[in-house]
Amino acid sequence: MISALRRHWPEYLMEGAGLAAFMISACLLASLLEYPGSPVRQAVPDATLRRVLMGLAMGLTAIAIIYSPWGKQSGAHINPAVTLTFLRLGKIPFADAAFYIAAQFLGGLVGVLLAAALLGRALADPTVRYVVTTPGSAGEVVAFLAELVISFGLMLTVLTAISRPRLTRFTGVLAGVLVATYIAVEAPLSGMSMNPARTTASALPAGVWTAGWMYFVAPPLGMLLAAEAFRALTRGRAKYCAKLDHENDKRCIFCGANEPATGGEG
Repeated sequence: MISALRRHWPEYLMEGAGLAAFMISACLLASLLEYPGSPVRQAVPDATLRRVLMGLAMGLTAIAIIYSPWGKQSGAHINPAVTLTFLRLGKIPFADAAFYIAAQFLGGLVGVLLAAALLGRALADPTVRYVVTTPGSAGEVVAFLAELVISFGLMLTVLTAISRPRLTRFTGVLAGVLVATYIAVEAPLSGMSMNPARTTASALPAGVWTAGWMYFVAPPLGMLLAAEAFRALTRGRAKYCAKLDHENDKRCIFCGANEPATGGEG
């Protein structure tokens, strides 16, 4: 663990910063689109249209993070469920996975706290409520199943794309498109989390943990099921690395690509 921390701490910080950026964007956009005092909210009275706009903006945010210099180096998991899936597939060492997950939880919370300091009562207002994820009016069972399905779909798409030479460069775009679509379509069912760290980052300052267990169970379960489906479909022969964007000149702590001769674990 100490050795991994000494060699790979930059990637851990990048993972934390990635989710922090995602949460700052989510808080800012939600405040602009939902806070009653926002001129954007007043200009766009239709709730469905506002949700579509939120989806488009967050999809673009995800794409920007994945293809950013830091995202290219860390792999842009920015989600404990994604990291756990790559751990299950043997694509990331346990020590790196543990530090990635810790960084994701911490980074997400820091992002929301920074947004709160900037946005003040707009973010705390009940209409925004720190962008917490809670089950919709259809109830917890539907929300759980929805989180399971969208997590399965995202992870299967990512694994399929990164393992195919013709698709790998578009992995981040595909992930961003799914994030945008899920927010626009699925958010009324579960709040569209897919990410235990993302849910925690909002729940802590908001003090709202409605069905919180669900967001710790459904996303990892859905993504782990996707991993098993992917292994079955490819018969375990697919070649890939635990990065959403691997075709770049940044070092890879997972497969050793572009590592200095004296650094990394290869």
